[in-house]
Amino acid sequence: MGGAGSSAALLIAAAALSPLSAVAAKTDFGKYEYDSHCAVCHGASGKGDGPYAGLGDQSVANLTTLAKRNGGMFPFQRVYETIDGTVPVKAHGTADMPIWGQRYRAQAPEVMLDVPYDPEVYVRTRILALTEYVSRLQAK
Repeated sequence: MGGAGSSAALLIAAAALSPLSAVAAKTDFGKYEYDSHCAVCHGASGKGDGPYAGLGDQSVANLTTLAKRNGGMFPFQRVYETIDGTVPVKAHGTADMPIWGQRYRAQAPEVMLDVPYDPEVYVRTRILALTEYVSRLQAK
C-alpha cells in the first residue's frame, strides 16, 4: 500500500465490492469488528484496559497512541498487517495461528453460506474496516 490515499481507495473499493457493504452502510462495521474481537483485551476506548488485559504474560497495547508513537502518522499498513497476521504479535498467537486473518478466512463460508463471494475481498474488507476504526481511536 502506498500511503494514506491508496489505503483509503483500497478501503472504498473493498467495501464497494464486498457482500458486507450492505451491512457496513447501515452500521459502523469497523466499530462492530473492534467491539466483537478487540475490546475484550484492548478495552472499549483502545487504551489496553479490557476485561482480559493482564490475564496473560504480555501487556496489552494502548491503541490510542499508535500515531503518536509513529511520529504523528497513523501506521495504517502496520496495523493492517498485525490484524492480518503478517506481522506477528506474541499476544495474538503463534505465526501458525495469526488470530484475525485466518479466522476471517475460516469464517467466510459460514457467514456467506450460498452467496457467491471472493474470500480475499471478504477478509480484506473486515480487516480494512477494523484498521480504519482503530485509526479513529487515536488520541488528539
